[in-house]
Amino acid sequence: MSLHPNTLEPTHFLWSFADGVATVTLNRPERKNPLTFESYAELRDLFRELEHTSEVKVVILTGAGGNFCSGGDVHEIIGPLTRMDATGLDGFTRMTGDLVRAMRACPQPVIAAVEGVCAGAGAILAMASDLRIAAPDAKTAFLFTRVGLSGADMGACAILPRIIGHGRAAELLFTGRAMSADEGERWGFWNRVTDDAQGEAMVLARSLANGPTLAHAITKRQLDAEWNVSVETALDMEAEAQAECMQTNDFRRAYEAFAAKRVPEFKGD
Repeated sequence: MSLHPNTLEPTHFLWSFADGVATVTLNRPERKNPLTFESYAELRDLFRELEHTSEVKVVILTGAGGNFCSGGDVHEIIGPLTRMDATGLDGFTRMTGDLVRAMRACPQPVIAAVEGVCAGAGAILAMASDLRIAAPDAKTAFLFTRVGLSGADMGACAILPRIIGHGRAAELLFTGRAMSADEGERWGFWNRVTDDAQGEAMVLARSLANGPTLAHAITKRQLDAEWNVSVETALDMEAEAQAECMQTNDFRRAYEAFAAKRVPEFKGD
């Protein structure tokens, strides 16, 4: 995939781009937007390309037709997996993990705007996003155990406990039960619950896109990089990261704007 934000024409999802904000819409509403082998791969490739696409400042990930994503398509993924050999299965699970890896590695903040069903791999996509906004009807289920699989899927055992805590993550991953929107907000999975999840996500995305996007990229990088280091190491890492930010034109322009009592204009350089 060669990504130019104004001309991208993906096969397995909808894409729109304006004012620095790209919107990726999973678009199989008649099936509640399940994923296929091909859509997994295309999403992975998209997020990999975003690492080199500075025009895109923020990404919104959402679903069409009032649902987010129902997970892997039962007929197009689950069935074929039962007939696949060990090599094929390993290739599939590594490919799905690479989608999460690409979402975490791209410099843009990723905002999940979730309505309705958010299950299986759909719940993972929401989890792997940087920010999550839900409608009141959002029902999120890491339902792998329902089909005889472990909760150890696409980084869930590493990432979910860091968002909602070990005990709560363990409950969802062992039982596969649905987490309501209110429960998810109380637990910190959702940043907010609102009647207009997609609209709120766009307002937030535009605000971030108008901010210091290079600094945002560094914040995202450090949030991941500092998961497994001591506070002492984190202090050193953040000293280096902030010194890097202090060399940007955005920092200089912001100082000049504040000194002149003007609103700063950030350009991401």
